[in-house]
This record gives sequence, C-alpha cells and structure tokens, in this order.
Amino acid sequence: MASLPTPITPVTPVTPATTAVPVKTEKPLPFLFHFAAGGIAGTSEILVMYPLDVVKTRFQLQVSGAGGEAYTSIIDCFKKIVKNEGFSRLYRGILPPILVEAPKRAIKFSANEQYSNLFKKIYSEDKMNQSLSIQAGISAGCTEAVVIVPFELVKIRLQDKGNTGKYNGTFDAITKIIKHEGPLALYNGLEATVWRHATWNGGYFGVIFNVRRSLPKAENKQQQLRNNFIAGTIGGTVGTILNTPFDVVKTRIQNDSGTVKKYNWTLPAVKTVAQEEGIGALYKGFVPKVLRLGPGGGILLVVFDQVTKWMQKYLL
Repeated sequence: MASLPTPITPVTPVTPATTAVPVKTEKPLPFLFHFAAGGIAGTSEILVMYPLDVVKTRFQLQVSGAGGEAYTSIIDCFKKIVKNEGFSRLYRGILPPILVEAPKRAIKFSANEQYSNLFKKIYSEDKMNQSLSIQAGISAGCTEAVVIVPFELVKIRLQDKGNTGKYNGTFDAITKIIKHEGPLALYNGLEATVWRHATWNGGYFGVIFNVRRSLPKAENKQQQLRNNFIAGTIGGTVGTILNTPFDVVKTRIQNDSGTVKKYNWTLPAVKTVAQEEGIGALYKGFVPKVLRLGPGGGILLVVFDQVTKWMQKYLL
C-alpha cells in the first residue's frame, strides 16, 4: 500500500527583530528656569518697544478740552517729545518695568502652565483646548497683576509730562509717593490692573492656541520662529483690543495723586470716561499700544520659546 505524502508545513517568514527607538521627551523646566526665560523675553521686548509705551501713556492722560499740549498723532507725539524734552524722555520710567519684567513674564508663562495643568485636572481633560487656554490665561493675568502694580504706578508717574520736576527718578518717586500718599498708594489701581491683565492674557493665550493649530506645521527652525511670531502677534493684538479700556482707566487712577480722586473703581471709571469724553476716549493710545503689544507679543513668544528650548538642550 502506497504511503501518503507527508504534508508540507508552511514556513513562516522570520521578521527581523526591530529595536524600539526611545522617544525623547522634554523634561519640564523648573520654576527658576521659567523665571530666567521669562525675564529675558520680557526685557528684550521692552527694550525694543518701550518708546511706544511712553506715547501710549501720553495719549491716555490727554483729557479732551483740558488745555495743555495736545498730540494729534503718534508721529506728532514722538516729534514733540524729542524736540521739547529730549530723546532720552522716550525711555524715562523704563527702570520700573525692567525691574519687574523677570518676575512678571515668569509669572505670565509659568503661572499659565500651572493653571493649564490645574484646569485639565478639574475638567478631566487630557489636552488643552481653547476654553481651558482662556481660563488659564485669565487666571495667570490676575496673578501677574498683583505683583506688578507698584512698578506700573511708578512708571505712569514718571511718564507723565505734568510730573516733570516732581520726581528725580524711580527711587525718588517711590520715596515721595510713600511719604505724601502712604505706602498703600503704591497699590492704587490694583483692581484695574487685574482687569487689564486678565483680559489681555485671556485673549493672548486663547488666540495663540487656535492660531498655532491653524498654521502649517513647522518643518524647520525658521518656520517655527515664523509660526510663533505670527501667533504671538495676533494674540497680542486681540489682547490689546480687549484690555485697552481697562488700561486707560488704570492709567488715570494711578496718575491721580490728589486727595479727592476722580477715578477710583474700574467700571465706574469706564462709565465716567465714556460719558464725559465719548466711547472713543476708552481707546486713547490704542494705536501705539497695539503697535507695541501686537509685535511685542510675537517677540515675547519667540524669545521665550527659543530660550526655553536652549535650556532644555544644554541645562537639563
């Protein structure tokens, strides 16, 4: 009897073993690194854009029908300041914001990161979305505002032409304010500052989130810089549109050193300015402000991102 053929067992092809390539994950930066990166970003922005801040303050302090020298445009304001007061006047009052830039920007970015993680836990979300970005930005802005109020107040006093000769510099201004108005006067405008920073940060970080997602994916460093600058500039512009009315009344409140104050609380001050000078007065100084904080927001994001990347690469 013929034997049956032995069945052929199919040979399973051997797949060469592949070695898993570990994915490199970035370590979170410690607070002090965020502090340094934020300080570098903020100082870079303010050195480039500060003269526009001086012009913005002059427009915000200009009350319709009050007499005195009037500025008709940004160029007119620049010309009159340089001609009548000297070029250095464009940088008068820069020391207080420079002194506060490191903690201010560190709080802006690191607090935003902390609040982002907090809100993700609260809402049980794995990733950030625009709503969480706005909430985190507003919370970071409120935290930031508390730190910077005295520096903002001194800066406003030094920028006002009407205070020429009254203060001899930053530390003289601090001394005289405490002596004649009391230590708590350094916190005049705290509530308005919270409104200003909450609205700006909420708009800034909320818009950055969406713009970054909408832009083409960056394939190289140059494209990454471009995307950050575009996102930061658009975010800074939207934040400025939202917060300018609060900035105007904050400036009025902080510059008022009289016994009987015309402006006290933010929303009543907004109403007073609108009633007496028109709705447009709430956007006094808007053009120099948006010219500063639009591109300034781009500069902030670009420098902060590059500095933190450098720290991730060389210091961790």
